[in-house]
Formats: sequence, C-alpha cells, structure tokens
Amino acid sequence: MEKTLCLDFGNTRLKAALFAGNAFVEEWVLPDATTATIQQAVQLHQPTKSILSSVILHPAEIEEYLKKTTRFHKLGHTSMLPLTTPVGKPETIGADRLAMVAAAVDMFPSQHNLAIGLGSCITYNFINNKHEFLGGSISPGMTMRFRSMNEYTALLPMIQPEAHFPLVGYDTKTNLLSGVILGMAKEIDGIIEAYKVKYSNFNVLLTGGDMPFFVPHLKNRIFADPNLIYKGLYAISEYNNK
Repeated sequence: MEKTLCLDFGNTRLKAALFAGNAFVEEWVLPDATTATIQQAVQLHQPTKSILSSVILHPAEIEEYLKKTTRFHKLGHTSMLPLTTPVGKPETIGADRLAMVAAAVDMFPSQHNLAIGLGSCITYNFINNKHEFLGGSISPGMTMRFRSMNEYTALLPMIQPEAHFPLVGYDTKTNLLSGVILGMAKEIDGIIEAYKVKYSNFNVLLTGGDMPFFVPHLKNRIFADPNLIYKGLYAISEYNNK
C-alpha cells in the first residue's frame, strides 16, 4: 500500500501527517523546518508520495530532497486542483486555504461548503456546488487577540487559553477568556448566519489547532475535523499524481 507524507508548514506550527492508501494514519509536530528533520521522517515512514503546503520561507533543499526520494508536489496556485479559483489574484491564495476547500470538495462534492480554519488567523473559505472557490474573509486568530491585548496595554497579562470559562468573567483571566473565545465564537456564528442569508443550504466545516476551544460555544451545526487540511493535501496529491 502506498504511503503519502503530507507536510503543513504554518505560521505557528510545522506539522506532518501520514496516509496509508487514503486512510489517515497519524499526525505529528515537526521540531523545525530543516532537511535533516524531513529526512528523518522519510526514512522512518518510507512514503512513496509527498506534498508540501507552506506559508513560510523554508529551505529549498527540503523540496529537492523530497523530489529525489518521493513523487513530490508543492501546493501552489499552479497546482492542478479539483476546483477552480475565479478570484482576482489566485496566486495570493494561501496554500492552507486551498487544502481546506479541496477537502470540502472531496468530501461533499455536490454541496456548497464553508470551510473555517482556526489558526494564526480565522479564515472563512466558501466553495459552491460548482466547485468554484469564491473566496471569503480573514480575521485575527485567538493567540493574536490575546497577544495584542497584552502587548498594547500596560497591565493585561498574556494568558493560556481554556475551553471552559464563565460568561461573566470574575477576574482578569476569565474576562480575557470570555472576551476573546466567546467573542470569536459569536463572530463565527454571525458569519455563518450571514452566509445562510445568501446561500440557503451549505455545509460548515471547522478545522485548525484552536478548534477544540470553540466547538463547545458554537450554536450552528458544524462538521469539526482536525485533519481537514491533511485530507485536502492528500486529495490534491492524488489529483496531481494521476
């Protein structure tokens, strides 16, 4: 059975996942973006295919190594995709956003889909039932909001996020938790409601490292999948290896 190594180099974390056939096997966090780290992963898992989604400046040697050892594809605006991108500048679309909408098309090909990524930023990504990625919106993510209040004030601390907190905060920490996490949850629900006015029937897919903090606070029905980007990367790898 063929194995596929999916690499996701994000602004906050460097991650990898392994597929055996079309089955997700495991995910892990990479310590750094060096060729030695990628060599270790390839030697351990022996993938026959690999795909890289990167929004950072990474060493070119990584791509050269993956080309030599696997059937490699780098996700970008020139990739063959199971969708079209009729936007003004398709070359500016983040690789992570392309992976999310590719997964949505692969999982729900006959429906409208709103894929929401909760990472360094919140990205809202809408793809219609004609497989046209129409765009969406971007707003600050959870850590960015916590950090901005810490850095732009004299006394507010930098805190660690928690999923459970009171609506009415009783100290500085719980006030910050309620303001940021509940505020973001209401934002997400509000965006979903706005899409409902324009598109009566669509799926909502939620993913990203911060997802567990928000699922308990959302009122809309969502399809939460922490591996959505990896599934999109796998689908794109298959599409480009036909």
